[in-house]
Amino acid sequence: MQEIKEQPTTASEAPDGLMADALRAEAWAGEPFIREGEDPAKVLAPGTSRRRALDDALAEIEGGQRTPSSGWKVEYGLMLGLERVLAEEKPHLASGTELRRHQIDALAGMLTELIASHEKEAEPNGNGNGVAEVVEVEAEVEDEDEPAEESVEDVLDEEVEDELYTGPDPGAVRRYRFRHPTASGKTIAAAGFVEAARTLGVLILTHRRLLVSQFQRDLTDEGYGDRFTPAVERGKESLRNGNPLTIQTYAWFARHQETISREAYQLIICDEAHTALGEKTSAAIRAFPEPIYIGMTATEQLIAKQVSDVFPASVDDLPLQDAARRGLIAPLRDLRVPPVAAINQVPIIGGDFDQEILAKTLDHQALNQAAASLYRERFDNTPGIVYAAGVDHAYNLAKEFRAVGLKAEAVSGRTPPVRLAETLAAYERGEINVLINAMLLAEGWNSSRRRRRTTSA
Repeated sequence: MQEIKEQPTTASEAPDGLMADALRAEAWAGEPFIREGEDPAKVLAPGTSRRRALDDALAEIEGGQRTPSSGWKVEYGLMLGLERVLAEEKPHLASGTELRRHQIDALAGMLTELIASHEKEAEPNGNGNGVAEVVEVEAEVEDEDEPAEESVEDVLDEEVEDELYTGPDPGAVRRYRFRHPTASGKTIAAAGFVEAARTLGVLILTHRRLLVSQFQRDLTDEGYGDRFTPAVERGKESLRNGNPLTIQTYAWFARHQETISREAYQLIICDEAHTALGEKTSAAIRAFPEPIYIGMTATEQLIAKQVSDVFPASVDDLPLQDAARRGLIAPLRDLRVPPVAAINQVPIIGGDFDQEILAKTLDHQALNQAAASLYRERFDNTPGIVYAAGVDHAYNLAKEFRAVGLKAEAVSGRTPPVRLAETLAAYERGEINVLINAMLLAEGWNSSRRRRRTTSA
């Protein structure tokens, strides 16, 4: 990545000269440096983040750069894009979808961090400016067969590291996170960052291939389908557009980070960031330090130390209770269904129940029939998701749900991809009302067939 060095002030100090320089740089960078009604002398005053962006842009132009370097994009591109989006009276996506308050808060928090990093006194911020010495971090990924492209389960079998990382980590200053509750619309927040990064290469990582397809569908609906690009490899940047949008799994990233172009991507969005904390994935992230990273999660409190170790800076935090009070998500309600199964003897491993023993405890005909009867009596044909303790449990539950007249189907990580796609499509069309899920529709899965704009499992 080209290094951006501190340049002497090159922009004219006269208002007319500043405006001319700003317009020249805007045509080159694709983002405005000054907006209608702003005083050039104030917003482009020496030492401000926008003035730094302008001076470095003019320096690159004078140096013969026909387009912004990757380093300049990392340093200033997202910052200028966020200012553009947030300057709108009602910040919105390309589709016209308006961002909600908490989504705006995430973008604003990120902008605040970027501006602060530029305006620190005398301290190098490290955000994309090519620090003098970059330590290479080797990502040791075991050789493994490449999964078929249509595979639903492109995941790494790895545990969250108990010990925090203490080695060299030059990219840590460019890794941020925000925490919004499940079903509050993190996909739309991610789309807000994609909108702000219209001049940047964006790589979105998620933990299951099912969610890759979901992200592609959702971002296409929001107006960004024309940016989708296969992963750009080193040496092949000229074959792709200058602002690629690529969506892949963490498992793919861990295997391929050494061959991914260091020039093509300036922003990496990490969906369900708590699933990126295993040894292989976190090593791959540290070995690819040049871009800005934004980690999105709903469950940070469960593993706060590990999340903050990989994504150190928090830009927004919306507690579950606040989201419920503001009507962003439905308040949690629970019912105990007789006969009650005693699960207090089920061992807990890694913060969760032992799934095999839990399935043996819960998968009994009487319990399954009680669950089906309760759903029929309370919710009838209301669409919903039922979570099972295992694959066999899911199919046994589905059988009992159908026995009481409900349109139910079981899905799991073992469901063949074509069958899974057909089943989910039937659910969206209303041909199926209840999905019985085992180890598949977990973090991040959205359904448009609910009353709320965004519903996640």
